[in-house]
Amino acid sequence: MLPVLAHIGFVTIYTFGVFLVLALFWGSFLLWKNLQLTSFDEETVFDGIFIALLGGLFFGRLLFVFLHFSDFGFSILRFILINGYPGLHPIGLIAGGVLTYWFFCNAKKITFKKSIDYLIPPLLLAIGIITLGSFFGGGEVGAQTNFFLSVRYPNLDGARHLVALYESVAYFGLAYVTQKIIFSIRREHLFEGFNLLLFVWGVALTMCAFDWMKAFRTTIFGYSFTFVIGFPIALTTTIYLIYYFRVTIKTFFVQKFSKRKK
Repeated sequence: MLPVLAHIGFVTIYTFGVFLVLALFWGSFLLWKNLQLTSFDEETVFDGIFIALLGGLFFGRLLFVFLHFSDFGFSILRFILINGYPGLHPIGLIAGGVLTYWFFCNAKKITFKKSIDYLIPPLLLAIGIITLGSFFGGGEVGAQTNFFLSVRYPNLDGARHLVALYESVAYFGLAYVTQKIIFSIRREHLFEGFNLLLFVWGVALTMCAFDWMKAFRTTIFGYSFTFVIGFPIALTTTIYLIYYFRVTIKTFFVQKFSKRKK
């Protein structure tokens, strides 16, 4: 892995930092392209995204401090000094960002369910790029494995799962699917806000599916916090999606069964 990409004089360029910039650029570009399909004011939406980012950072930091309270205590300085005491929890980051954007939409009289559909694909694209950056930067370490697809990290024993790489591929796939779904929503084949539902389902399922592959997990009462939160959400949204598409699923299996009988 390559945490430091280059040294240019007294400037150090970190690999993860480069991917953060790429995520911001490509996420903003895709969002701008999506907003061209709508009547929303671009400046207002981008203001909302900036405020949501700040809200996400705050709640992501707050949840991380709560889960590692023994390291932080009631010290406000440790909470603020993220460079000296780094850490953000992805669940708090995502949930806090979406919640902040919801409050922003209410304040600006913007239809949240309608606008969020166009924001989800850029968000998933950005998350995918950031997750890929954590893989190349060595920020997300997988558990030990004998599987042939593995990587070795300096100062760590054994080969490790490519967990961040797998997660990034899943997020890129979700970004592609939700981008296509926008046009189904515009044709009213799916309801407004469907992309948000798919986002919650996909992110929860991805986190749960690959959580066991991670070397360092935050636990609560002996159980992975990510799995404790993610599994009920993934299960609930899966049941809802099956119920929502029950007619389509039934028709599919009936047609398959009819062909076999013939």
